[in-house]
Amino acid sequence: MKLTSNILQRSFFMANTIINAGENRINEAVCVDTKRIYDSCVSKDCLEDLRVTFFSRSQRLIDEAVSVKCRECEVVSVSIDVDEVPFNRGYYAVDITFYFRLEFDTYSAPCTTPEVAVGYAQFTKKCILYGSDGNVKVFTSNPACDATDCPEAPSYTNPTAKVQAVDPVILACDVIDLCDCCIPLCTSFPQSILQNSQDTVPSAGATKAVLVTLGLFSIVQMERDVQILIPAYDYCIPQRECECNTQNPCDTFQNIDFPVDEFFPPERTDSNASCCCNTDDTDADSAKENS
Repeated sequence: MKLTSNILQRSFFMANTIINAGENRINEAVCVDTKRIYDSCVSKDCLEDLRVTFFSRSQRLIDEAVSVKCRECEVVSVSIDVDEVPFNRGYYAVDITFYFRLEFDTYSAPCTTPEVAVGYAQFTKKCILYGSDGNVKVFTSNPACDATDCPEAPSYTNPTAKVQAVDPVILACDVIDLCDCCIPLCTSFPQSILQNSQDTVPSAGATKAVLVTLGLFSIVQMERDVQILIPAYDYCIPQRECECNTQNPCDTFQNIDFPVDEFFPPERTDSNASCCCNTDDTDADSAKENS
């Protein structure tokens, strides 16, 4: 009872402090159930010499090509595994595996139309973040199970990891003979990645391998469900009505401004002008003027 009373007094004090701040613009302090970010980190990784996995059709195009150019790379999936760090309470090891889908322009001869080869690669990294303590089972009512009287399965308040990443920057692409490649080939990819691929037959008798170097930017966050007191201004009431446009398509087109910049590219402004000057010559001229 004493602990509960202390918590209520603290919440009441915080609520009054928040409400009275900011020239009385805040209506009330409300308690919300949300995720809180306990720890996060920014990562800038240079992934050197990732070996690309091709299936039968794409591998044939690579073997027959005289020139290969990587034109696109995207992050198609991320696998995340969170484990507690032994003897370091509150800290968790996050194992992250990125899966990339790459497209290559393959040229079988000079001055020919390229054919597209699709390949896959992966990269694994680990980081340690703080996620706090606590392991509570949470039971939530489910109206769908009321008729059958099914027991509710619990959910847990263990921390969860979130990864944000942009598509990698393609830094280099090299084609080498398979006998000169000592990097193992990855043949295990999630089915969710390959289910939309038209070429999933394993390749056999390959003679060439492709190595790519990628630049990857990512943010890793450790989150946990918490009940937190926040200031509230008001409900989010929309201020604009939905416009149901049923007018003539030509009338809609007439309301669009003429794209002048598309026909007459704008001139470079003085503020954006860059001057490539030789600093050595500039220093020499300044020295002459001073003398």
